[in-house]
Amino acid sequence: MGNSALDLNPPNATFHLSTHGSDWLWAAFSVFGVSLLTVVAWTFTRPRGARLFHQIAIVVLTTGSLAYFSMASDLGATPVPVEFRGEGTRQIWFVRYIQWFITFPLLLLELLLATGLSLSDIFTTLFMSIVLVITGLVAALVPSTYKWGYYTFGVSALFYIWYVLLWHGPHTTFAAGGVLRRGYLLAAGYLSFLLLLYPIAWACAEGGNVISVTSEMIWYGILDIFAGPIFLFFFLWELRGVDYATFGLHSGKYTDKSAYAPNTTHAAGTVPATTSTGAAGNV
Repeated sequence: MGNSALDLNPPNATFHLSTHGSDWLWAAFSVFGVSLLTVVAWTFTRPRGARLFHQIAIVVLTTGSLAYFSMASDLGATPVPVEFRGEGTRQIWFVRYIQWFITFPLLLLELLLATGLSLSDIFTTLFMSIVLVITGLVAALVPSTYKWGYYTFGVSALFYIWYVLLWHGPHTTFAAGGVLRRGYLLAAGYLSFLLLLYPIAWACAEGGNVISVTSEMIWYGILDIFAGPIFLFFFLWELRGVDYATFGLHSGKYTDKSAYAPNTTHAAGTVPATTSTGAAGNV
């Protein structure tokens, strides 16, 4: 499958993806695809009103599957002149940054919704994750040494994310109690460690042209699998016994039949009574 992909979509740069790299990307695509189907099936085993975290995982895994399908097909890259270690151009995979632009904030949202952080704190943290991804993309597309200025801005945003994940978040009150706090601490530490490896990979790949494009794909692919399917399965498993009502996630809509009190007739212009779980049923 890798051979036909490279034949149909020839590489467009001096430093480009190899056949073995394409084969690895097809394998990574398979991991994301199988994980997606598994989470979709898992979601239907959950009651309505207790699917939010699983649905976030579905979005993350769907985006990752599409991105890896594109990269395995040798699509979604543009040539950019290299700064170090040779002359010519290197494939810069903008489709990967589109993937991260969608998935990175959602992974953080998955974690931070379990904490007692305010909405403004969560919003700022998600914004910093977008800054990290966008500065990485701009830096990768800049052929001159100015790319390292954008790289510095991105790393600065990452320090803020680490602060929230490892310090601010753990010091809030967890509505679901100590069990969820323990799961959060493990997941936050795990994700923070992976986030340390992404800037290192960028400096060796898009930034310094030290490693080949195929090695880049292997490195990023391993990180994405650990930060995507493996992280999500672990975190969802930790949430399996948590009462979603403790999160206070309410849609504010009353379209579900369960939102109405049973055997109650309502006069025109009156507001129907709700059960304790009715508002959350559409989350």
